[in-house]
Amino acid sequence: MNFETFNFHPSVAAGVAAAGYETPTPIQTQAIPQVLNGRDVMGLAQTGTGKTAVFALPILNRLVGGQYGCVRALIIAPTRELAEQIHRAIETLGRKTRIRSVAVYGGVGIHPQIQKLKHADIVVACPGRLLDHIGRSAIDLSKLEVLVIDEADQMFDMGFVPDIRRILKHLPKKHQTLLFSATMPPEIRLLAGEVLRDPATVQVGITAPADTVSHALYPVAQHLKTALLLKLLGNTNARSVLVFTRTKHRAKSLGKKLAAAGYQSASLQGNLSQSARQSALDGFRDGTFRILVATDIAARGIDVTRISHVINYDIPSTPEAYIHRIGRTGRATHSGEAFTLVTGEDRNMVRAINRMIGSEIEQRTLSAFDYGSPAPDREDRSQWIGKPQRRLSVVRKSRNKTKSIPKIFT
Repeated sequence: MNFETFNFHPSVAAGVAAAGYETPTPIQTQAIPQVLNGRDVMGLAQTGTGKTAVFALPILNRLVGGQYGCVRALIIAPTRELAEQIHRAIETLGRKTRIRSVAVYGGVGIHPQIQKLKHADIVVACPGRLLDHIGRSAIDLSKLEVLVIDEADQMFDMGFVPDIRRILKHLPKKHQTLLFSATMPPEIRLLAGEVLRDPATVQVGITAPADTVSHALYPVAQHLKTALLLKLLGNTNARSVLVFTRTKHRAKSLGKKLAAAGYQSASLQGNLSQSARQSALDGFRDGTFRILVATDIAARGIDVTRISHVINYDIPSTPEAYIHRIGRTGRATHSGEAFTLVTGEDRNMVRAINRMIGSEIEQRTLSAFDYGSPAPDREDRSQWIGKPQRRLSVVRKSRNKTKSIPKIFT
């Protein structure tokens, strides 16, 4: 099967060819015909499955040759990076059409956006800034034909669902709605029930990691995480590394520590200005930065196909989030590796991840690493990242020596 099967308008088909698209991904094969037929769609798919084209191409196909200069499609995304990524994809795929896409999000001036909205056909927006424009009467949604809610589970995690419901009140009653989510917690299932009418459900690749990814657990005491990370990086032939942390503060602090250790690294987290976030992301894409430290929220919208390693400095909060994170490597036929640093507090989540995957992730240790190093004194604990934790250790014997490593499972 190829993209000619969808029988797109010649201008859209030309954009597909110019973008180098050849064979549709599974979600594109299943969902694009449903969207073209006007059905509401609930898509369950993680990053890297090609879901942006699932809604971008049918929207372009619907709008081409119609009335220009009014907002006929609205795409809501949780982060600036993802909104910008979607906007760029639409510009690329629609380069042979007259359709205009505009991205609106906070952290940048609102007035240039107001001017662009006067001539927009497609708007890609973050909820907060979109409500600002609605409040200023800077956007007219009365002619809207298609609504897309992307990364709905992340919308919930960031507290945007009330904003989504406020936005819905400003839309015409009759429109097509497409909702995409990597996971389906009860709150998102409830939202889907509110906004979708007789939807077609398409589910692709969210229950197991890709075959192109090998993964391993590295048990370690909390206060030794940074030291072990540095040792791993030194022992690994890693081209491009995405490191996940649980908090913004930790991402910032760890990024500085890696830079101080001589690595070309940057951090991506919500406290940065938009220009700083874009600079970090662009630098990671073009190879200026070998390592990018990010939170889950900031990492939405990172579309880099050649990430060689994903390292979970902090274990994710759900098994689905684990699958989502490690899906950033091993993409587009490339192989990748995913490492997770785990402490005694993480044992329940490790078991949950193992259950979802259907097998136990291999546990590894580094022979040259001192797992028995004591935690620093209380007054010196600013030297390490993370909250104090009592170290549990067990003595394991090797051929040559006795080594103390963290006891993760009992």
